[in-house]
Amino acid sequence: MLFNSYPFIFLFLPVTLVVFFQLGRVNHKLAAAWLAAASLFFYGWWNPVYLALLIASILFNYAMGLAIVRADAAGEARRKKLLLVLAVGGDLATLGYFKYANFFLDSMNAALGTSASLGTIVLPLGISFFTFTQIAFLADAYQGKAREYSFVHYGLFVTYFPHLIAGPILHHREMMPQFGLPGTYRTNYDDLAAGITIFVIGLFKKVIVADGIAPYVGPVFDAPQAGVTLTFLEAWCGALAYTFQLYFDFSGYSDMAVGLSLMFGVRLPINFHSPYKAVNIIDFWRRWHMTLSRFLRDYLYIPLGGNRKGPRRRYVNLMVTMLLGGLWHGAGWTFVAWGGLHGAYLAANHGWQALRRRLGYDPRRSTAWGRAVACLLTFLAVVAAWVVFRADSVATATAILRAMAGLNGLVVPDIWLARWGAVGAWLAQAGVPFGVTPALSRTGVVHWIWILLAVVWLAPNTQQIMAASRPALGIPPESARARWQWRPTAGAAIVVALLALAAIVNLQRHSEFLYFQF
Repeated sequence: MLFNSYPFIFLFLPVTLVVFFQLGRVNHKLAAAWLAAASLFFYGWWNPVYLALLIASILFNYAMGLAIVRADAAGEARRKKLLLVLAVGGDLATLGYFKYANFFLDSMNAALGTSASLGTIVLPLGISFFTFTQIAFLADAYQGKAREYSFVHYGLFVTYFPHLIAGPILHHREMMPQFGLPGTYRTNYDDLAAGITIFVIGLFKKVIVADGIAPYVGPVFDAPQAGVTLTFLEAWCGALAYTFQLYFDFSGYSDMAVGLSLMFGVRLPINFHSPYKAVNIIDFWRRWHMTLSRFLRDYLYIPLGGNRKGPRRRYVNLMVTMLLGGLWHGAGWTFVAWGGLHGAYLAANHGWQALRRRLGYDPRRSTAWGRAVACLLTFLAVVAAWVVFRADSVATATAILRAMAGLNGLVVPDIWLARWGAVGAWLAQAGVPFGVTPALSRTGVVHWIWILLAVVWLAPNTQQIMAASRPALGIPPESARARWQWRPTAGAAIVVALLALAAIVNLQRHSEFLYFQF
């Protein structure tokens, strides 16, 4: 079931909400059990067969978590560590089979000329998210950070439908206390109004913006495989179209998850905070998929040694972390290359900051022009990396990046020649080449690009607009200083209703969220 679908909006969500709060008047555990059961139904809508995998994963990790806690209470340090290794190993083995077995087997076959096969393995929806969520729980239990072990609350913590399919990746210590609060089970009309508003904003981003620009992406990324040589403008328009499609698709999902959860009185951690406003790659990863960045930092980068063993080891740790982060997104060499590229970016960023400090510059001090240039350079680096991320092969990515570098020349779409009138004629006489650009036959993408550039760089984001409602955990304090602040007024209700109407009318063309495939 998709958030952006009629059955979800008009049936599942209202029924789940009403029954949850009605049961909450009678018994909190019963209401939590209902929400967990509704979440399982939500997941099973996609493929009921994989409900068994999700339930087995919950039972296994809950039992192992309790065993770790008991071993800790008994002072059995070796047994506690062994249990953690077995539990995390079991989780990673399951994830590895479903997500990576065929990838590694295909790579081995290509290298050795063999033809081994495991057949078709269907990737269970959301397996990366519910696996990483439970690994975080196991680590918290091992470190004594997990304080509450109600099975009903744990089941809800893992299956909670606003986050189950595409995040955010939750920490046990953030969510379990909220499920135990009496206020969670009472209808809060302020939270309900704010949650509906955030959900509608996210729905609009997905249905109107992300799905609206999506048709401009495929022709460019399909062109190299079809033998079409892309030109400079074609490649850049396709790369930027995907850059904004992914941004508004994931931003829309993140908003919808936060909004849905807020309707139930539960606050999820923030997962998306205007990443294209980042002034360097370090800042980008503090803003993009923030809970994944946190997970990789806390459970991979720091255990590897972080920055505690000197700069060289730090750069190695960054590269290893980002390579595995790339592989987390998908079983393919393009994802590995994308992770490696971001690892190199991060190493270069840390190296540059270290050099500036040695030269006596304070990295915390900067000018407006300096920040603008840094933001532009960071954005261009991210766009180039998204090409590798989206491409179906390294060869396709290389072909598009060559075109973006201008190695295939510049051709301006000939349909612009007539539109530009005397200016077009003057440019043609000056030697600007006009011609056929198959991958840029729909030139409306240019308007999408400049409008969306203005939005992501100049407009406040959702949590800044909604800061007064405290809709999520971990919202930066400066968000409260945004000039546009939502209030539950008649004018705001009209705006939200218009956004909802525009999105709902266009739900016939609904599509899955891009992060569902990861």
